[in-house]
Amino acid sequence: MRERLTARVLLFDGSGRILLMKGRLPNRPLHTSSWFTVGGGVEPGESLEAAALREIGEETGFLDVELGPVVWTREAVGDLASGERVIFKESYIVARCGGGEPSRAGWEAHENSLIDDIRWWALEELAATAERVFPERFLDLIGAVAGGDYPPSPLEITIVRA
Repeated sequence: MRERLTARVLLFDGSGRILLMKGRLPNRPLHTSSWFTVGGGVEPGESLEAAALREIGEETGFLDVELGPVVWTREAVGDLASGERVIFKESYIVARCGGGEPSRAGWEAHENSLIDDIRWWALEELAATAERVFPERFLDLIGAVAGGDYPPSPLEITIVRA
């Protein structure tokens, strides 16, 4: 099975809100949507940082972005929009921008069909929501990162199943 390097972005605005997208995997029905971070695959020859900036631009339209460190990593098997099954090797990178209304102008056709919403969340709103937020442990870990308390080396997010 092919490994897919993925840049996931914890994108914060000047008010400390985080930008999340709501969508579902290609093989899942609408009612299985969850909120997740901006980001996507690293192209051949592209650095993780370059991929993060490209994905931010494509998925939000924001170009004036300051990247911070990689704070989390995660590996999981999943499906691409093409149906290919891959091992996602995700790196979660902190980024900050001025905020504003995100643009969908750079979205690909599959993103338009699988992503239902994109919005800024205050941490208090996230703590109170009953909706699924991805990845696992997101709500446990995001507060420290939002406050600028970064781990000395990236934390490996493990999948917790009940």
